[in-house]
Amino acid sequence: MTTPGKRPPRPRPAGHRSDNEQAPARPQQRPGRLAAEGKGPARRPQQARPPGPEGVRLQKVLAEAGLGSRRTLEGWIREGRVRVNGQLAQLGDRVLPTDRIKVDGEEVKRHPASRPKIRVLAYHKPEGEVVTRRDPEGRPTIFRHLPGIRDGRWITVGRLDLNTAGLLLVTNHGELANRLMHPSRQVEREYAVRIHGEVPQAALEQLVQGVELDDGPARFEEIVESGGSGANRWYHVLLVEGRNREVRRLWETVGCEVSRLKRVRFGNVILGARPLPGQWREVTGEELDALLALAGLPPQRRPARRAGPNARLGSGAPKPKSDARNDPKHATKPGPAGR
Repeated sequence: MTTPGKRPPRPRPAGHRSDNEQAPARPQQRPGRLAAEGKGPARRPQQARPPGPEGVRLQKVLAEAGLGSRRTLEGWIREGRVRVNGQLAQLGDRVLPTDRIKVDGEEVKRHPASRPKIRVLAYHKPEGEVVTRRDPEGRPTIFRHLPGIRDGRWITVGRLDLNTAGLLLVTNHGELANRLMHPSRQVEREYAVRIHGEVPQAALEQLVQGVELDDGPARFEEIVESGGSGANRWYHVLLVEGRNREVRRLWETVGCEVSRLKRVRFGNVILGARPLPGQWREVTGEELDALLALAGLPPQRRPARRAGPNARLGSGAPKPKSDARNDPKHATKPGPAGR
């Protein structure tokens, strides 16, 4: 298939065959990149903080303590949930290592000397789970499946709605979560979508060129037809932002009904056949470093291996064995589809 309005395709890893209830694998040939006056809490006058590296923005310190993404923490500050040295904080505040910070009355444990190791989990969210810690309706949440963590807490990189399945990244590092979610980073999100009924070519072209949503213009970077049977057709679509229900709303603008939606990739992290729904795997090594690079963060430091007595340096050194996970010939194939 030639993607409407896009450049010629390039080879991509072939996927597995699908049935009526399973999202098709990625096509072997994929185009482009697709593989006020209201009464509120009293505010104190903003205090000037000393310039230099010691004066750090409050929301950044809270994010590094593992309390959430910067966007979430900015909301906490606006709501009056954060105090610095006993006074209500406000956006723009900078804090020093000696300042005492409290959130909802509890003092924040800071890590000025040694920050905890950055951890990222790739969780396979099934349909019917909510991305929240506590649900007033008693529905199952993703956090019941995540492992315990000593310092801080798990922070989700964006959300998937109740009826969307697939890859959800979870981290203990607020700054990483904030950067990956920020639209300026243009991090790719790939989804497998099942559409009920035929989709006219003009509708596909319109979705790539752009449509107007309630919250502004939006478009798919790429659309690739991925087969299907009966009244259903599968497509793989690519976005570089994560607005609420954006995939579903885009298809609705051209009169198409999404019957299943699954995220199969976020940045360089591919869901693959494992983990199974309700399970997770840890993102490590080169895969983690590549994800950090997408967020503009340095790679993780790992202990250097001590060279053996027979090790040689320079061009004559033996080549390391290739990592099958990063070899396109052995790439893990995406599993079934939804968002």
